[in-house]
Parts: sequence; structure tokens; C-alpha cells
Amino acid sequence: MQAVSEMMESGWYNPSALYRPSLEVEKRINEVREICLNAVGAAGEKVIFTSGGTEADNLALLGHLRTRRAPGKVLISSVEHPAVSACTEEIRRMGFQVEAIPADRTGRVDLNALESLMDDRTVLVSVMQVNNETGAAEPLRDIAALRNLKAPGAAIHVDGVQGFLRMKMDFRSLGIQSYTLSAHKIHGLKGTGALILQKTHPLHPIQFGGGQEGNLRSGTENTFGIVALGVAVRSWTPESCRQMRELKDGLRSLLCGRIDSAVVNGPQDEDGSAPHILNISLPPVRSQTMLFALEGDGVYVSAGSACSSRKQKISPVLKAMGVKTDWADCALRFSFSPLNTPEEIAYAAEKTVNHWQKLKQFTRR
Repeated sequence: MQAVSEMMESGWYNPSALYRPSLEVEKRINEVREICLNAVGAAGEKVIFTSGGTEADNLALLGHLRTRRAPGKVLISSVEHPAVSACTEEIRRMGFQVEAIPADRTGRVDLNALESLMDDRTVLVSVMQVNNETGAAEPLRDIAALRNLKAPGAAIHVDGVQGFLRMKMDFRSLGIQSYTLSAHKIHGLKGTGALILQKTHPLHPIQFGGGQEGNLRSGTENTFGIVALGVAVRSWTPESCRQMRELKDGLRSLLCGRIDSAVVNGPQDEDGSAPHILNISLPPVRSQTMLFALEGDGVYVSAGSACSSRKQKISPVLKAMGVKTDWADCALRFSFSPLNTPEEIAYAAEKTVNHWQKLKQFTRR
């Protein structure tokens, strides 16, 4: 908020203009590019600022495929966020074959299935770094190794919106071509995102105008949001992740210890899961019922992806994982922030257990 206030007072100049105050704004924007690149091990590569993760994902997928000659095969994991999965029909209209990569019971890509799907016709593979509903972390190094072996000409896109800063990322070492992030997931402003791009990776713009962002994303830059993103990245520390992991483990223990039917969806080990997401089913109480009950106590949880929760009754992610319908219908997602406290976790657990004990008596037949 302080950074935005300062920019509104003295940094509102258009960074594309040539007078000195504008050049100072452009300099600050370029500083944030370097901050973002260094945060994911991508020094020397490119950053394209966007309106958020969805636009960045669309640009990465559709923008790259416009540089390719169809036909070809595009592999997209079956547990992707709608920002990626909803591109499927457009990709097919462009003349490409799209195949879903199955997920295993933990919610991660089935590597054996991926290997069987890959061939010399594969032009693009899209997987997320961390699943937004379960917190499952994809085995990106194994996926990249398979690509190198089976389809060396294919690009790899990683939706890093839920993984950015919360899980280690080494862009250049992995050999991926594009990576997306969103500012508001790390306490930046909504409406700000970025696509990190390998310098030599071909990309065609999907919106046109004044040629900003290297002619890849036209439109006057969101200078307030970009500068705030830089502040948010600099404010994030390894201690932030350790704090969230402790809170997550604490809540899981409290709920599983007091609700005998509780089932955790997704992996919980440190290497295989993010520190800030816990997905747990509490049958027989339906997730929507529990969500509204907890809301009355000031405890705000989700029944799936916030972007699709009003459209889907059963999470497509849990369905792809093979979670039983009865369990999926009772799944809640708890999300954690470094600003949360152990006292808040204890309060949330107590309210969840109390509501479950009362509501389990009123289940549908």
C-alpha cells in the first residue's frame, strides 16, 4: 500500500514516454523484472507483465502455438487451473490435437502415462507447479527429463501461480520455456501478473496496440501493480514458508485427531506439497454446508478453485485424482498466509470440529 501510494503521488507518468520522469518509472519497472527473474532462477531471460495469471497462461499457450504449424500434439495435465484447461477448445480450433495427462492418486502427473503420450509430434506440454486445490507439487524435473528424451522439440509451460516463492523454482536449470505468476497470491495487488519467458522461445502476441512489453503485450503498463509486486517479492522470505508449513501441519493434526472420518486429499510431504494449502474431506458433511457454517464464525474456506466454485459441484481436480464422489462432495480447502497465527488455526479447528459434530446428524439420504 505504501509503494502504491508513493507511485500515485510521484510515479504516475507513462513509462513509454520520453521525458525524464517517465524514464524513471520505466527504470523502476525494469528493476521489478530483475527481481522476478532472480526469484525463479531465470536471470537473463524475459518478463512480460500482464493483468494476472490467466492472461499470462493464455499468452504462453496460445501465443506460442501461433508460432507453430499445426498439426501437432499438446499435452495438458488433467488437474490444471481453468486458466489453462479452458484454453483446450481454442487450441483444438487452431488445429492441434489435445491430450489430457492423467493424474495419480496424489494429484500429480502420472509419469508413466505422460511418457506413453509423448512422441515426436508433441509441441507443447503444460503442467502447473502447485495445484491450487490440493497443494500437490508436480515433479517438474522428471517431466522435463521425459520431454528431453521423448519430445526434445516440445516446449514446457508451467503455471506457477500457486508455487511462486512458496516452492523452489530453478527456471534455467529445468530447461522450461515459460512460467506464470500472479501478484495477489503473495500479497501484491489483484490485476497484476507476469509471464517469464526463455529469451529464444518464440511467442506471438494475442492482443495488439501500442507495442508495449516488447510488442508481446500491448497496453499501458500497470505501474502501480508492478512496483507493488516488486515490494511483495522482496518481502517474502524462507521463514514465510516455514511458518505456513507449521500452521498447515498443525491444522491437519487437529482435524484428523478429532474427526475420525477426515481424509486428506493430496500429498503432505515437504517435497511433494506446497506449505500453504490443505485439502481435506470431512464426510458426511457436504463442503458447501460446512463452508457457510464456518463463514458465520469468520473462518473463510473454499470448496475448490475460487475461479470455478460457482460453476462446479464436484471438483474436476478431485475427480481426476480418483477421489470418491462422496469424499469429493465433502472436501474443503484451507489456505494459509504467513500472517496467520497459531491461535487462528486453533480457533478454525475448534469451529470446524464443533460444526461437523452437529451437522453430521443432518446428511442427505
